[in-house]
Amino acid sequence: MTTFLPEVFVSDTSLASYVSKEVKKGRLRKLGSKVYTTNLTESKELLVKRHAWFIVKELFPGSVIVDRTALEHRPAADGSVFIVSKKKRAIHLPGLSIYPRKGHGPLDEDKPFMEKLYLSCPARAYLENLCKRRTRGGGIGRTLSRKEIEERLETLLQGAGIEALQALRDMAKRVALQLDLEKEYKILDGLIGTLLGTRSIPMISSIAIARTQGLPYDPKRLDLFQKLYESLASISTPDRFMNDLGSSLPFFEAYFSNFIEGTEFQVEEAAEIIFEGKIPKNRPEDAHDILGTYQITSDIKEMIKCPKSEDELITILKRRHAFLMQGRREVHPGEFKTVLNQAGSTLFVAPHLVEGTLKKGFQWLQGLNTPFQRAVYMMFLISEVHPFADGNGRCARIMMNAELVAGNQARIIIPTIFRNNYLSALKALTHQARPDALIRVLDFAQKYTSLIDWSDFKKAHMMLLATHAFEDSNTAELIGHRLILP
Repeated sequence: MTTFLPEVFVSDTSLASYVSKEVKKGRLRKLGSKVYTTNLTESKELLVKRHAWFIVKELFPGSVIVDRTALEHRPAADGSVFIVSKKKRAIHLPGLSIYPRKGHGPLDEDKPFMEKLYLSCPARAYLENLCKRRTRGGGIGRTLSRKEIEERLETLLQGAGIEALQALRDMAKRVALQLDLEKEYKILDGLIGTLLGTRSIPMISSIAIARTQGLPYDPKRLDLFQKLYESLASISTPDRFMNDLGSSLPFFEAYFSNFIEGTEFQVEEAAEIIFEGKIPKNRPEDAHDILGTYQITSDIKEMIKCPKSEDELITILKRRHAFLMQGRREVHPGEFKTVLNQAGSTLFVAPHLVEGTLKKGFQWLQGLNTPFQRAVYMMFLISEVHPFADGNGRCARIMMNAELVAGNQARIIIPTIFRNNYLSALKALTHQARPDALIRVLDFAQKYTSLIDWSDFKKAHMMLLATHAFEDSNTAELIGHRLILP
C-alpha cells in the first residue's frame, strides 16, 4: 500500500503501524511526539519552523493563540508558542515549544486561524499581556513587558492613528468583562489615555515618554541611525584638507546639488544666474533655487556653523531652508512639512514625528569624532527624516558639507554621473539597513572633490568634463562610463 504523506505530518492510530515501519526503513524521520517528516535531508529545526502553525493546530485543535504570541504573531525567540487549550502537557520539538494553559475559550471577537485555531483579538491580546503570570525558569515570559506594550501602542498610534487606539480601548472594555480582566483594562485605559493626551500616568518606554513630552519620534529610523553610527565609529578615513579656493567649488557644489533634484541648467546659464544676476523669465523659481544654494555654500561664516545641541540643529536647519527655498513660497520655507512625503517606494518620517526624530537622531551624532563621520551621519539624518515639503536633499548636503568646512576638510560634491551611485547607497541603508555602501560612495566623492583644482573656474570646469562629471548617470551606465579620479 502506498500512502501519500505531506512533508510534515502528525501521526494517529490509523498511521501508527505504517509510520513505525517506514521510520525503521529510513524513509521517515521523527521530529517529536507524534510528529514526523518525509524530508530526510533538511535540519529538523528548519522543518519545524516552516510548519510550526500546522503542528500547533494538529496537536492542539480548537486552541486559542494568546499572551505574547498573540501580539508577536510568531513563535518567540526561543521557539515558545503560548495557547489556551484543554490539554495540559507542553510539547517540545526542535526549535518549537508549545505551552498550553487554562483560560477562556474563543470569544466572538477572536479570529479563526489555520482552520483549527483561534487568534486572540487585539483587545484580548493586550489585556492578557497585562496580566502578571509566572515566568518559566530560564525561558521567555508568557507575556510582554510593560515597556514592550507601551512601544506597541505607540507604534499602533503612529501607523493607524488616534482612531485605532480609541477602537482598541472600546473593544477592550467589552472583552474585559468576559475575561474578568477589569483590573487590566484600567491599566490599558490609562496607557492609551496618556498616549492620547487625556490622561497622565508614568510611562516606562523612551518612545512613550517622548510622546507625553510632546516629541514623539520614529523608532525604525532610530535603528537605522544607530547602525550608521556604529559603522562610522568603527572606520577611519584620511584627512583631506580643504581646497575650496575662490568661488569655483561653492558654484559647482550648488550646481550639482540642484541638478540631482531636477533643477537643470547648462553650466553657462548657471554662471550667468549666480555671477551676473541674470534670472531667466521662464524659470525664476529654478534660478532662485540654485542662487540660494550658492549663497549659502559660498558663505564661509555660514558654512562653519554646526549645531552643538538638538535645539540648535532645528534652528540652523530651518534657517538654511528658509533662505534656500525663499523663491518658492508654496513649500513654506523654513517650516517643517505638514503632509507625509515620499520618493519612489520610500515613505519618509511622518510630519508629527519630524522634530522628535531629528532630536533623537542628533544624539548619535554627538558621539562621532571626525568631520567625515559627522558629515555622512548628518547628511543621512536630514535625508532620511525629509523634514520639509521640498529642498530636503539640498539641505542635507549643505548640512553635510558644513561639518567638513568647520573641520577644515574637503567638501563632498555629487556630480551628475554619480547620482545613481549616491541614491542607490541611500536606498541600501533605508531599505536594507546596509550603511557600508553610503560610506564608500561619500568617501570616494570626497576624494574626487579633493583632487580637483578649484583655484581657477575654467580649469576646474575642464577637469570635471574630463572625468565625466556632467554625464547623465543612466546614459553613462549604458556606454560604460563612470566617474574617474583626476
